[in-house]
Amino acid sequence: MRLLRLLRLLRLPGAAAARCRLPLTLRSSCHLRILRYRSASSAPPQNRTAKQIRSDFIEFYRARGHELVKSSPVRPRADPSLLFVNAGMNQFKPLLLGVADPRTPLSSLRRVVNSQKCVRAGGKHNDLDDVGKDGSHHTFFEMMGSWSFGDYFKSEACSMAWTLLTEVYHIPKDQLYVSYFSGHPEMGLSPDLETREVWLQLGVPSARVLPFGLKENFWEMGDTGPCGPCTEIHVDLRGARDAAALVNQDCPEVLEVWNLVFMEYNRQADSSLWPLPLRSVDTGLGLERLVSILQQKSSNYDTDLFLPLILHLHQLSGGAPYSGGPGLLDTAYRVVVDHIRTLAICIADGVHPGMSGAELVLRRILRRAVRFSLEVLKAPEGTLGHLVPTVAQILGEVYPELCSEQQRIVDVINENEAQFLSSLKQGTRLIQRTLHKLEPGTMFPAGVAWSLHRDLGFPLDLVDLILDERGVCVDPEELDRIRAQNQVALDASGADDVMTLDVGALSQLQRRGILPTDDSATYKYFKEEGKYVFPSCWAQILALVSGGTLVDHVSEGLCGLILDQTCFYSERGGQSRDQGFLSTQEAVLPLSDVTSCGGYVLHVVQVSDLIQTGDTVQLHLDQSSRLSLMMNHTATHLLNFALRRLLGPNVHQRGSSVSVTSLRFDYSTKEVDLSLVPHWTRRVLQNKLKTLQRNMNTTLRKMEIRQASLEVQTLLQKHRSDPGPTVDVIRTHSPSVLMKTVNKLSSSLPGSFVMLLAQVHSGKVLCACQVPKGVSSFSASDWALAVCGRFHGNAGGSELVAKGMARADDVTAVLEWAELYAKKKMQR
Repeated sequence: MRLLRLLRLLRLPGAAAARCRLPLTLRSSCHLRILRYRSASSAPPQNRTAKQIRSDFIEFYRARGHELVKSSPVRPRADPSLLFVNAGMNQFKPLLLGVADPRTPLSSLRRVVNSQKCVRAGGKHNDLDDVGKDGSHHTFFEMMGSWSFGDYFKSEACSMAWTLLTEVYHIPKDQLYVSYFSGHPEMGLSPDLETREVWLQLGVPSARVLPFGLKENFWEMGDTGPCGPCTEIHVDLRGARDAAALVNQDCPEVLEVWNLVFMEYNRQADSSLWPLPLRSVDTGLGLERLVSILQQKSSNYDTDLFLPLILHLHQLSGGAPYSGGPGLLDTAYRVVVDHIRTLAICIADGVHPGMSGAELVLRRILRRAVRFSLEVLKAPEGTLGHLVPTVAQILGEVYPELCSEQQRIVDVINENEAQFLSSLKQGTRLIQRTLHKLEPGTMFPAGVAWSLHRDLGFPLDLVDLILDERGVCVDPEELDRIRAQNQVALDASGADDVMTLDVGALSQLQRRGILPTDDSATYKYFKEEGKYVFPSCWAQILALVSGGTLVDHVSEGLCGLILDQTCFYSERGGQSRDQGFLSTQEAVLPLSDVTSCGGYVLHVVQVSDLIQTGDTVQLHLDQSSRLSLMMNHTATHLLNFALRRLLGPNVHQRGSSVSVTSLRFDYSTKEVDLSLVPHWTRRVLQNKLKTLQRNMNTTLRKMEIRQASLEVQTLLQKHRSDPGPTVDVIRTHSPSVLMKTVNKLSSSLPGSFVMLLAQVHSGKVLCACQVPKGVSSFSASDWALAVCGRFHGNAGGSELVAKGMARADDVTAVLEWAELYAKKKMQR
């Protein structure tokens, strides 16, 4: 049976199989795997399919005791620091950190192999804007990886990687170069000479074993978390030369092919490094790049992972074929086939285009793909949806959810494409009207470009592309100013933009005989072919509110519109307002808020052109956000029903909050009696409580970051021109806020000595400080220890950052002594 299975795996006809001198007795399953692998590897590398290359990798490591673990979904599990899973190690972070629940199967893993679905289109690792410009960047890619969790380490990891590349994939040894970590004395990190010696013992010439610093050979996924030195394997595609000087120099012919990370440390919030409980190995090998190397292609898009999609796209578009060049047409091919893979993978894993977070990123990817498909390739509407079966055909065997969810993926893409096309037509008309008004040689108004970006979902690079085709560009300085203003507004939470109708404005409306707003259109939606449809509506401006009073016209700035009718929900009863925009024949009016008072609905908009009473406007509802509100609204009713059924009729609603992304339901009950609640129900509720606690912690961290940013703004105004040490007091009870403020202030004042204090209560003062790198006069730990020790406290830290606690009734005394100490040390 084993021999027959072996012949089937080799896919050899009977005669050919007879000529293969295979042993008739095999001593173990391990031997079977090794033999099968070597036989399958006899084919020339360039003839291997991506499927075979992926399988060869997995089987190589399975034969060496590694357990195959399924790829996790691209939506991170309980990790708010990530928009998407962007590395193979994400699902194994608890193991790497030593915090895995010992009762779970995860804790038993020691050697692992898999191919992980990764998306890098947001956050620290974001390749979205580079996709299409070359042959190697992708928003979705497969990261093949091998892991050791406290089992083997550097020697075994390097040996297995070298064997796989040279003896299985048959990459010539004289075309391979390796790098190792050269150390970083300031961080107390020595050169990784152990790894260097491993490579020398494997036969790599010393001239091909190259040292590099933190940037190239110390791996960390984010600002905090597991990290460590790494060794990379690079391949010279040309060969027959000494390419050592081209390693890590962005040479397209000398590529990094594999990264082997030796996880030894955990990066703390204060940037210090603590040893991990287990020394682990995390290797990452990008499938797309490896396939291009083994198939001897100059671009990933020329491999069998992408070429069937490109050919299908060409058939659908009916235009010029793909040639692999740098031109706009070929860029469009690359963008569309990359993005459709990402869309299919994400939607299959439950991430849909939306209004925030990962959903917003996916929305941008979809709209970018639609734009290139329609405008550049001249493909018909619905092309993206037609490509989904080809994605499933290429990747469905390893990711079967692409096949089982295929129709849902198509429906989601088509629905979101239709919504975008409606916005695209509106935006294109606005661009054309604006261009007609421009004087020759003048720049496109930045305010209009920003409105297109914020309200119609146009990425700014898409706006630039449309304008570039017409020989026009946006005023970059003005756009930067608007972007900065928008960021300031966001940082201020829009507090200054709140606009309401006061008693005086209401009296004026009534004296003018203006009737309350007809909001019946808010509920005029219907289902068509199983989908909700929300028609836009037309309305007339009855009054304008600016500066707290009624006016007849507004030319620029924030103002409120009173209309004869509306289709927007206003914010009331704990439910967030609708999102969307208004438009006239001449301009788009970004919607900042919708409030109601005295029967009148006030639409707060940003005006960049003249509007006046009597004008007609069209109201465009963001259908995605409305659906989210409807679902969360319904969920509060369902939750109320479930609680009453579970806990009895004494459950009473005390409040609720419904937004696009979340809901909150407040209730009270008489006597949450636990003896009446089944044991399994208690476990479910406890798990939900833990989830809520994690969400609360995430929100708290965001609030801390925001508070630190506000403190820094105040401190910068006070100390920016001060040449001495920056020592001051902030109002907080949180050590985390204090340290975050120190870090942000030090970044804003390069080369400065920063110490901040906070009086928690009478008798206790928190302290945190940071000093520049390379300072010999004194360290952060010396400073903190001197200050806190003087006031009967204690402190600790590193040369760069430190924190502690002092005991004092008056923070002023601590402040003065801390500043005096720093000045004396700096004078030396």
